[in-house]
Amino acid sequence: MTITITAFERSPDGGKGLARDTRVRWALEEAGLPYEVRLVSFKAMKESAHLALHPFGQIPTYEEGGLVLFETGSIVLHIAQHHAGLLPAETQARARAITWMFAALNTVEPPILEFANARLLESDRPWSKERLPLVVDRVRARLKQLAARLGDAGWLDGAFSAGDLMMVSVLLRLRPSGILDEFPTLAAYVARGETRPAYRRAFAAQLAVNTGKAPD
Repeated sequence: MTITITAFERSPDGGKGLARDTRVRWALEEAGLPYEVRLVSFKAMKESAHLALHPFGQIPTYEEGGLVLFETGSIVLHIAQHHAGLLPAETQARARAITWMFAALNTVEPPILEFANARLLESDRPWSKERLPLVVDRVRARLKQLAARLGDAGWLDGAFSAGDLMMVSVLLRLRPSGILDEFPTLAAYVARGETRPAYRRAFAAQLAVNTGKAPD
């Protein structure tokens, strides 16, 4: 059955890999699965056809036969559970990898998104100058904890897994701010993720949509 995902017709980040379809593309590439991409405009995302796939009018969605999924965590977990390459075979290691997926989305990403919103959407508010340092402190606190856990290891728990895929994707949002560089072990961790051939293919495909250039 053909796998089809949806992605922005024009990504707000211009194809820098921050749109959430990149995470799904990466997972599919790691699993060696062919897939098709249906591009949607911001207008189409709010129309009934897309809302039938994603009730909140966002991307990506995932279609495979009669199965329709939304939310990147759910989609990547589905791919990982049904195809080799993203989860360990051993039961406890598998459970730990899934735990790291949830940690990336539920513990590490929220303060990072709060920081992004504070910078991009709230910078003109009268209370922004007072609030922003508090938000940054929360991000740094999470990164300090994560860096301590990662230590000198290559990946979060043994071999690369879907947990690392999600965590690297989340941390990439911090690169433009320079905060990630304050934690060299995490910056190196993200760089390792970016050098994976599957990530490079996913990034190139998403970039090509936004630049009109075919991936190498």
